[in-house]
Amino acid sequence: MILRAAVFALAVMTSASVAAQDGGVRLYAAGSLRAVMTEIAQAFAASGGPAVSSTFGASGLLRERIEKGEPAEVFASADLANAIALAQAGRAGPPIVFTRNRLCALVAPGVEVTTETLLERMLDPGVRVGTSTPRADPSGDYTWRLFDKADKLQPGAYATLDRKALKLTGGPDSPLPPAGRSNYAALVEERRADIFLTYCTNARQAVREVPGARMLSIPEGLAVGASYGLTVLEGARRAAQRFALFIVSIPAQEVFVRHGFTPVGMP
Repeated sequence: MILRAAVFALAVMTSASVAAQDGGVRLYAAGSLRAVMTEIAQAFAASGGPAVSSTFGASGLLRERIEKGEPAEVFASADLANAIALAQAGRAGPPIVFTRNRLCALVAPGVEVTTETLLERMLDPGVRVGTSTPRADPSGDYTWRLFDKADKLQPGAYATLDRKALKLTGGPDSPLPPAGRSNYAALVEERRADIFLTYCTNARQAVREVPGARMLSIPEGLAVGASYGLTVLEGARRAAQRFALFIVSIPAQEVFVRHGFTPVGMP
């Protein structure tokens, strides 16, 4: 853990212009990090750090906004590709993996399905399969990797799932989540989807909000994990670097655990 923090500190110190004075931190982060990053930002402030101003959304769309000049200082993406793209363009320091997630199936109330029958039910013409939007949101990209795995188990499955998948979140025109509610909870409660493929952390939150909804593990042959990438933007202030290091500290990693993520900075 100490070595990781030291290497990351060196990376951000050599890749970002450091201002003389600390100030508030401008965080752009994946929507799936809203709850956990809000808590981590509060813990950072309680430890003596400055306030964190957070913007949440689909990682691909956030990257595009940063590329257009929006003043982010820390970028926490739900994948590595978007963070790497900023680094390769000279807009940010080298990214690191700061937490991990995985896909689960969020099942609407009354839908009959088990982990073992998940693929069969997703292929059923009568079952609506909800997803996020690939290329705009890494959750969608991870889901299409699952579809690719499904095709290896059952030829033709990719074409069927690609055709029938309902891209309900993560796109530039996707509706915003209801105030104070999980978007995924609202979508399955309204039966916009019978099975929604999303991060396990999202599914866990939605299940708490919708009586009768369930979270299912993805079977081993279809399982897809998600590595989240963290980078500090060019021109970020020292306070932003401090916050980035705080994210990979043990206290922050313990917060990730409580929210259902897999930590990378724990002993």
